[in-house]
Amino acid sequence: MSMWTSDQNLAINTRGGKVIVSAAAGSGKTAVLSERVTQYILNGGNISDLLIVTFTKAAALEMKDRIKAKIEKQYLENKSEHLKNQISLIEVAKITTID
Repeated sequence: MSMWTSDQNLAINTRGGKVIVSAAAGSGKTAVLSERVTQYILNGGNISDLLIVTFTKAAALEMKDRIKAKIEKQYLENKSEHLKNQISLIEVAKITTID
């Protein structure tokens, strides 16, 4: 059973355009966006192709840390050159605030 609601799954898995995730504080936006980015990378995407915007510096740092941890975990299981490259790019990825 998925830990995600149907709306969260939609935000994680929708492809082919822009996605805006807007929800109340504490509703899981950072977790959902982190999972969306992680899935994109695991499917061959590059973190350097993305612009990820949050409202707070804390959320941006948390998102970067979550993505990095998930990709590192997958790399330990897979040893993919793509994942290795993505891990090195996460530190300079465009994960920022709107201010």
